[in-house]
Amino acid sequence: MDWITRSGVGYDIHRLKPGRRLVLGGVEIPHPRGLDGHSDADVVAHAIGDALLGSLALGDLGKHFPPGDPRYKDISSLELLRRIVALVRGRGAFITGVDVTVVAESPELAPHLAEMRARLASALGIEVEQLSVKATTNEGLGDIGRGEAMAAHAIATVRHPLA
Repeated sequence: MDWITRSGVGYDIHRLKPGRRLVLGGVEIPHPRGLDGHSDADVVAHAIGDALLGSLALGDLGKHFPPGDPRYKDISSLELLRRIVALVRGRGAFITGVDVTVVAESPELAPHLAEMRARLASALGIEVEQLSVKATTNEGLGDIGRGEAMAAHAIATVRHPLA
């Protein structure tokens, strides 16, 4: 069987809101505000999910998990990733690597990155070594820089059988 390598790019952004839990990469992080969204609004998991869907031209997160659908209200984004992985595997593909960068002014994310990698790798069914999770700030610029939002950028690479 011949195989091809395909990559997809994902991006997600959510506003911060008082009274919500802050969940990033499947890890609840102490913070006075959480990300506003229909699910747990985990921008890290959402960016990875969109990257995986994009790698196989399967649309985006909103197509598969519409934000108004009550089935996805407050759902764990790790569960959404597990469902996306099932779609990827259902196409005969497998994940070879994922790289994600979360963009936030605060809190300090470095102490949480190893746990994020472990939880995300488990949800993705890959080894931790196949996944990179990094954090950066927006240098005080824009909505993210003012601490009003957080975002994440991801790329996912899969191997797919040539049809």
